[in-house]
Amino acid sequence: MDVAVFVLVVLAFVTLSGALVRLVRVPLPVLQIAIGAALAWPARGIHFEIEPELFLLVFIPPLLFGDAFSAPKRELIALRSPILDLAIGLVFFTIVGFGYALHWLVPSIPLVVAFALAAVLSPTDAVAVSSIVDRTVVPARLMHILEGEALLNDASGLVMFRFAVAAAVTGSFSFAGASLSFVYAVAIGILAGIAALFFAAKALQILGRITTTPPEAQVLVILLLPFVAYLIAEHFGASGILAAVTAGLLTGYSGIVRYMALSARIQTFSLWSMLTFMFNGALFILLGLQLPDIIRKVPPELTTRHWLFEPALTVLLLTLCLIGLRFVWIWIGDIGAGLAARLGNRKAQPFGFRVRLAGSVAGVRGAITLAGILSLPLSLQDGSPFPARDLVIFLAAGVIICSLAIASLTLPAIARGLVGPGDDPGVAEERKARAGAANAAIAKIESLASDGSEGEAADTRLAIAESVVSIYRRRLALSDDGDEARAVARDTGRLEVELRIAGIEAERAELQKMLRRGDINDHTARKLFTEITFSEAVLKGRAPQ
Repeated sequence: MDVAVFVLVVLAFVTLSGALVRLVRVPLPVLQIAIGAALAWPARGIHFEIEPELFLLVFIPPLLFGDAFSAPKRELIALRSPILDLAIGLVFFTIVGFGYALHWLVPSIPLVVAFALAAVLSPTDAVAVSSIVDRTVVPARLMHILEGEALLNDASGLVMFRFAVAAAVTGSFSFAGASLSFVYAVAIGILAGIAALFFAAKALQILGRITTTPPEAQVLVILLLPFVAYLIAEHFGASGILAAVTAGLLTGYSGIVRYMALSARIQTFSLWSMLTFMFNGALFILLGLQLPDIIRKVPPELTTRHWLFEPALTVLLLTLCLIGLRFVWIWIGDIGAGLAARLGNRKAQPFGFRVRLAGSVAGVRGAITLAGILSLPLSLQDGSPFPARDLVIFLAAGVIICSLAIASLTLPAIARGLVGPGDDPGVAEERKARAGAANAAIAKIESLASDGSEGEAADTRLAIAESVVSIYRRRLALSDDGDEARAVARDTGRLEVELRIAGIEAERAELQKMLRRGDINDHTARKLFTEITFSEAVLKGRAPQ
């Protein structure tokens, strides 16, 4: 009962935060962390121990799956070089640079434990970034790179964290063994995501053949997909995070949605929107609930000079160190990309100082960092306590809050003016997609209307077809507010619905081709797919029997 009440309380405050964020004008993650801290700060407040493995299983797979599913794959593929550079190269650069800096700043932390903290601080949180700053003021290229980095560096950072913890526990480390284990974790993680997607497709096919299957059963298959991918990978000792990301990235291109009933698709769209909001909110509130206990237990190693300023200054310096390492790495990558473009006779696309600074500050840390650091073992193999465990947990929590605070205060100002005035490329792309889909629908309807029949029936068919086509012509003229044609008879109504559904099917097919050719990205395609899916549902719901 206590757990059930706790879950209900958290969900209630997630709902409240959605309303309060409009009033207090602070980023939603910061507000939710503050709510969690306020609930836990009193001695008799809410106190809840997080089981790290359970935390990772419940929250991380669906959130990463949803982010990967909605990520613009075209842009991610086009920007794969800087994304991989940050998601893998920056992780190793951070582990080395931050690890040595931490060991120098706080000598009581063993070097291998410092490397472990650096590894778990490597993953960034793109959800928090998108909540802090409006996408319209951040260059699209930078935002896509941050999204792609956050999807992949969770896996690389946590894998390296496990290696560092294992080295601290056992007292030994093999670079060759760690490298092979890293490759194994990545490869098996990707294969686990593909395998889970295959199982989901087969399940949807089987359920689709059973006409009495409720649509909720198909929705449940999609809901379970990220968890299945995660558990398969973890069972084989690989990266469950990368498995969930792989499943999300490939779900759109695999076409498994076509096996779902129309009502199941609509329910899935609505369900994932709600789950994303709920899980994200609960995640940050749980993060806030941990902070009072962590802050009350300030390790004595950080209070030798002052009980408040010394730990606060240490956390601030470490956060600035992370930002500085990101800036240096992005700057080096920018120079390298420019040299590669010159050697390949291509046009270079340098970021510039402010964009580099924005990308550095935007690397905020989030719940994956906290969940990872809380999973540190209590003791070593010989039974002795894990060295500096409470100290690195405190520093990790402090860096999470400090990075969020710095980004909240400075990122909007840094990013202001980076996007120049003018038409949003997404708007132009959407207009192009609407025009292409409407032209395809007109061609299909006109071909169906000209079926070779003669007489009064043919005239009626042509008249109804023209009525339907006029809707698409108005759409081409950028006017979508025309009145629907009214059926005056049962047969006329049925024919109109059939022709409009045929037009919608042609729209869907054309949009799919445009998506595969790369003419439009996932955001544009998903928006239009959702519109025509709902239109199809309305038409089928009022089709004459």
